[in-house]
Amino acid sequence: MALAERYLLDALAYLEGALGFLAFVLLMLVGSPYGRYASQRSAWRLAAPTAWVVQELPSLVVPFFVCVRTAAERLRHWPNRVLLGMFFVHYIQRSLIFPFLIRGGKPTPLYSCVIAFIFCTYNGYLQSRYLSQFAVYTDDWITDPRFLTGFVLWLVGMLINIHSDHILRNLRQPGETGYKIPRGGLFEYVSAANYFGELVEWCGYGLATWSVQGGAFALFTFCILFTRAQQHHQWYLEKFEDYPKSRKTLIPFLI
Repeated sequence: MALAERYLLDALAYLEGALGFLAFVLLMLVGSPYGRYASQRSAWRLAAPTAWVVQELPSLVVPFFVCVRTAAERLRHWPNRVLLGMFFVHYIQRSLIFPFLIRGGKPTPLYSCVIAFIFCTYNGYLQSRYLSQFAVYTDDWITDPRFLTGFVLWLVGMLINIHSDHILRNLRQPGETGYKIPRGGLFEYVSAANYFGELVEWCGYGLATWSVQGGAFALFTFCILFTRAQQHHQWYLEKFEDYPKSRKTLIPFLI
């Protein structure tokens, strides 16, 4: 049974990567239906803070259930604990802190929230089950250059993401309406600095886990966030005549 589940987790990881490519193609064709790009004709919509909590919470609840209700034998080892802790820390911030800092925010179509909920459930199980039961690391893995580099990237990416979200929240002063050009931080280099931070974060996590599961998550993240970033970048260029032409879409100095 254990070997069969390990093969299942590998298959789920490859499927996640394939779904990322599929989503990339579809979103490049039709765009990402959320925020300012969501159809206002959608009858079923959730307030932005509610949608964020609902869709992201499975990434906390499912791993917690996996760790508490199963053997979780590999969590006796520090590398597994730290890696799963990295996953938990991100989603504590994303599901229990970030939503309550949102100022306004466009309503989220229900179907978009449901899709995100399903993905977070799927990925939450995949990452937590692999790390808690099947990922084998030596005790000195936490001193391995791959782990250390990945951990630093994860931490830096998370800080970039949080700082960039802070900039976006404070673009408008109380009572102001309308859109403004984000300035400061990595927004001086890319249109989607918050997405760049999240991408760096999960690429670091993937490197630190040195696994198909972590790599598939990083790939899926890139496929989704690049399409969203491109949509943002094009919108800014069309909305503001003075938008800095030197800014890239997602990755500073590259794309």
